[in-house]
Amino acid sequence: MSYPIPSKMWQRVSILTLLLLIPSVGIAVLHQSGTIAIPANQTTPVNSILPNHPDYQALQVLVKNYSCVVSVQNFGTSPITRTEFARVLNTCIERINVQIATDSTTVAQTDLQTLQRLQKKFAPELVTLSNSIDELAVRRNITPTQTTRELNQAESTSNPRPASAKIVPPSSMPSVSVQDQGFVSPSSLPLPASRSIQGMVAPESQTGGTFNTENYNRIDDNPFHRVSNEPLSTFSIDVDTASYSNMRRFITQGQLPPKDAVRIEEMINYFTYNYPQPRGDRPFSVNTEVTAAPWNPQHKLVQVGLQGKRLKSETLPPSNLVFLIDVSGSMNQPNKLPLVQQSLKLLMNELRPQDRVSLVVYSGNAGLVLPATSGSEKAEILAAIDRLEAGGSTAGGEGIELAYNIAKQSFLKSGNNRVILATDGDFNVGVSSDAELTRLIEQKRDQGIFLTVLGFGTGNYKDGKMEQLANKGNGNYAYIDTLLEAKKVLVNDIRGTLFTIAKDVKIQVEFNPAKVQAYRLIGYENRLLQNQDFNDDQKDAGEIGAGHSVTALYEVIPTGTKSDVKLPEVDPLRYQRSGVTTSSENEMMLVKLRYKLPQDSTSQLITQTISDSDFKADRIASTNLRFAAAVATFGMVLRDSEYKGNADLDLVMNLATQARGEDEEGYRGEFLRLVQQSRGLMTRN
Repeated sequence: MSYPIPSKMWQRVSILTLLLLIPSVGIAVLHQSGTIAIPANQTTPVNSILPNHPDYQALQVLVKNYSCVVSVQNFGTSPITRTEFARVLNTCIERINVQIATDSTTVAQTDLQTLQRLQKKFAPELVTLSNSIDELAVRRNITPTQTTRELNQAESTSNPRPASAKIVPPSSMPSVSVQDQGFVSPSSLPLPASRSIQGMVAPESQTGGTFNTENYNRIDDNPFHRVSNEPLSTFSIDVDTASYSNMRRFITQGQLPPKDAVRIEEMINYFTYNYPQPRGDRPFSVNTEVTAAPWNPQHKLVQVGLQGKRLKSETLPPSNLVFLIDVSGSMNQPNKLPLVQQSLKLLMNELRPQDRVSLVVYSGNAGLVLPATSGSEKAEILAAIDRLEAGGSTAGGEGIELAYNIAKQSFLKSGNNRVILATDGDFNVGVSSDAELTRLIEQKRDQGIFLTVLGFGTGNYKDGKMEQLANKGNGNYAYIDTLLEAKKVLVNDIRGTLFTIAKDVKIQVEFNPAKVQAYRLIGYENRLLQNQDFNDDQKDAGEIGAGHSVTALYEVIPTGTKSDVKLPEVDPLRYQRSGVTTSSENEMMLVKLRYKLPQDSTSQLITQTISDSDFKADRIASTNLRFAAAVATFGMVLRDSEYKGNADLDLVMNLATQARGEDEEGYRGEFLRLVQQSRGLMTRN
């Protein structure tokens, strides 16, 4: 049985057949109808953007100024969808990231402002575009060993990977607004092999996902202690900065950090302070100041600041550096191994011929990628870095043993011998326990080989473990979330990061009960020592690097002050002598410091008193103290500390704005933007 075909349907079939038989005609007709002809009785789709729209024209300027790759047909002459707009915008983001990394002066401030505005306006389309790439990778069954760069290059012509976070302006360019601040994205554009920067990598948010095993050790705020019962406070100094950059990563991704991820001393010490250089042979100066506590004016805030001696490049000892790189499967993410590689390339540019570099990797087992090589052989070192690929499980302990053995073979008796561990901290194979691992690190530390830990990534980040390893290895711990942070740690702060000028630095403060009723140390909860440890030269403590500044804050309740803080109740001691000698009746506290020179095993002592008369109610505190107080206040607000008093984000903003100072690198300006961004997050929560 046959059925008649309606005439209209027959016409459609005939036209379609004709188009298929004559491809060139078909393509021309489809192209014309899809990109040019817009009948008068029809309107442009709601999500389309016309060529005369200001956003469209602004994007055209960026494309022209920075030679952005455009994969959208008839761009500039025909309407495009918001998704197509986002694709072109993404290529400009990547292109400008590359130029910021190589020479920030080539990026106009007005163009940067335009890019930030468009990125914010088209954020949903950029996120959707990113998700489509992830789904495509799954459908194509991308293997763990395929690098992110290869995946990006494979997709760049059809669907470039969008920025997962916002562009970061170079330090010479002030940011437009708080909302525009963020991280930079990976570039899919291949650069010449001679370039040391491939792009900037942004962390990929794990919030809202199902897989998140990040780990932070519990922190309980230091309480107030009554001087009548506990007149001594003893702790080890700390120059780690990881908590600040990790906190920044959370806030930039639109989430408040976990309470235990906020270590206030690391936030304070992320910033440099204008302390005077030491005089004579001392490796650091000691600086003290007293003001009213901003969050509780009845209390006093005491600052103890140490400033390490700055060393000229030509006077730095030679370095024997062994990079221990985690290449396990967990590192196969853009913000992990690719960012590690880019970060190491930055450091390579700082090496001198007398420096030696080795590369050790660990995954299912450990291996030597590059034996000790002179810093003058940069091409060979860079080639070794480029060969790194992720895949397999993690044998962290085995890798550390090999790295220390390589460091020992190339040991420089009068130089800087250091293992630099780059990892997300996900040790799951190798040394059987954390205790065994830390004992190994302590043993090598005593042999003159120190350990620096660089943390990367999100989702399975093991903060507590990495901080512990750095503490035991006489080294420092930093978290690197972007290439700009890598530049700060490995270029701007390189002397303090790698060159120790004083080790086992301890502070002990004795409070005078005639002047101080109670006190509490702000931060340093995991750096507290027993009072007897202060005079024990076998007890390990913190290190100060060349040019490092270290700041500690005490909140003090003066004697006779009726505070709203509940103090611990302890019965009066019967047999202890009360009162003070006449000669010290004006002293509020005695600050004592012990330190060892890098090659010494015996400590040296420094003492300094702080008088009650040092506090002047009508005197404005220094920029150093006010900004440190602002950071401490922010930390207490983020931790929702029971000791925060009347602290809130308005107080933080006022303190930090007034104490911003010159801020040549832009770090304090970034702090202000983070505080402002946190306001919205707290309001939403």
